Amino acid sequence: MSRRNRWMAVVPILACGVTLAGCKPASVKATESKPAQVELIAGTELHKVTLTARAAERLDIKTDRVQEMVVGGAKRKVVPYAAVLYDARGETWVYTNPEPLVFVRHAIHVEYIRGDRAVLSQGPPAGAAVVTVGAAELFGAEFEIGH
Repeated sequence: MSRRNRWMAVVPILACGVTLAGCKPASVKATESKPAQVELIAGTELHKVTLTARAAERLDIKTDRVQEMVVGGAKRKVVPYAAVLYDARGETWVYTNPEPLVFVRHAIHVEYIRGDRAVLSQGPPAGAAVVTVGAAELFGAEFEIGH
């Protein structure tokens, strides 16, 4: 193929590319915001995960509260077992929800499981909101798993 013929083939392709680049619908933003923003919490190895409202809706995040109950004659902190998350080393965590759309991983020590409840020897304070649906997805967002 001669030089002249090659250019004749390239020009329409370039023109097409320029035309298509300018044809984005007005509703598409040039830079989409990330569904989760992850920030290191100063002085710790933990992160604060902040979701967009749309991301929280898509993950269908659900929470419950840490309760203090008398179990076996002693006052204990209790969380739904669905809130308990195990990491690769077998350590146990829950995600707390200290403010809307903000989630922070919190270490817990599970004393034992009774039915659908985890009885804790250590954990967040009574009344704290913990994630019962969507914790695995928050863990993935925090550690950028799948990105």
